Amino acid sequence: MNSNETLQRLSWTASCPLCGQPNQCAIALGKSAESCWCMTTPMSLLALALMPEQERGQRCICPACAQGINPASHP
Repeated sequence: MNSNETLQRLSWTASCPLCGQPNQCAIALGKSAESCWCMTTPMSLLALALMPEQERGQRCICPACAQGINPASHP
């Protein structure tokens, strides 16, 4: 994987699959899972259900989508 492919992969893993905004994932940033916001924030079951099957375990949703905020309503 060249540096351009690495940057594209990092950008992809760091964006929310529901709205495209930064997902603020600690793991995508190379930090421990325990330090991620998702470990202490309740998740909307609807948001989790909307997560594309092929992206589960690959990308995270953002805090706004996790809390059930309509993805189209936040920049």
